[in-house]
Amino acid sequence: MPSALVLLLLLLLLAVSAAANAANFREAPQFYNSPDCPSIAEDLEDPDANEQHLCFDRAVHVAMTLDTAYIRGSMAAVLSVLQHSSCPQNVIFHFVYFASANVSSLRAVVSRSFPYLKFQLYPFDEEAASRFISTSIRSALDCPLNYARSYLGSLLPTCVGRVVYLDSDLILVDDIAKLAAHPLGGDSVLAAPEYCNANFTTYFTPSFWSNPSLSLTFANRKACYFNTGVMVIDLDRWRAGDYTAKIEDWMELQKRMRIYELGSLPPFLLVFSGRITPVDHRWNQHGLGGDNIRGLCRNLHPGPVSLLHWSGKGKPWDRLDANRPCPVDALWAPYDLLQTPFSIDS
Repeated sequence: MPSALVLLLLLLLLAVSAAANAANFREAPQFYNSPDCPSIAEDLEDPDANEQHLCFDRAVHVAMTLDTAYIRGSMAAVLSVLQHSSCPQNVIFHFVYFASANVSSLRAVVSRSFPYLKFQLYPFDEEAASRFISTSIRSALDCPLNYARSYLGSLLPTCVGRVVYLDSDLILVDDIAKLAAHPLGGDSVLAAPEYCNANFTTYFTPSFWSNPSLSLTFANRKACYFNTGVMVIDLDRWRAGDYTAKIEDWMELQKRMRIYELGSLPPFLLVFSGRITPVDHRWNQHGLGGDNIRGLCRNLHPGPVSLLHWSGKGKPWDRLDANRPCPVDALWAPYDLLQTPFSIDS
């Protein structure tokens, strides 16, 4: 074999080896319940039966998406949830993934870093969702998995009546049980931090506001923005009201006449704005990734913080790898489980 070819093969092997090492996540520490919070496993006939955990009433149920593009962020988010939970053994994760993805690989990554984690994986049919999706101002927002939050009612077991939905580009620095227990007043389907001083008109196109049959959607409603990356959802009410169909109706209209520009958020605003239970702003310090075009650095908002959210174009792992971090990215780095110079020591 010519020496040049041998050298090329060696270089390829090194590249493959480097890629494999880059995808090597550390094993996270094991976290235990506080003394006044007994493990849910103690009340189960078979503590190793995962399906029993899924239906335990007093568990904190957390839903997230899981894919190769954002898995580094997902792993950091899971670590932050467990590290700050008073009852980490009672937290159950529900991960939604592309049906076309290698589920065994995804399960292995999670299990290696969190051997004791209670979790379940749910396939999501991206082709079924894609028929409703229109292009937005940033291609990343068009990923069908961004729309999985609209289908949690049918994806998760019917015994799960309440779930906290979390994006993959955030970390918690407070006990998630506090957020999960937030009361949903009246007949509210979801709770989230809302912002009523935002310019609500910017979320929809002029053709929407100029059409009375559409703009009157917000009549007698307090038009308030809320970020869908952090939500407490009453799945029983969601299913009873068939809210997935309501969201799909707006997405179908968007395909016929463009009424918004920003991905999966506007349909939620159309259905829920002014009808949610507000949560303290400390539970979603969003926008840390900058805006959706330039991704410029942003500082923390004044006041207490329970959750930091890198919504926007810039993600902390990308900026750290490029050696161009924003100041707030130093708050995310300690939760990074990937084998990089920025990760916490093993």
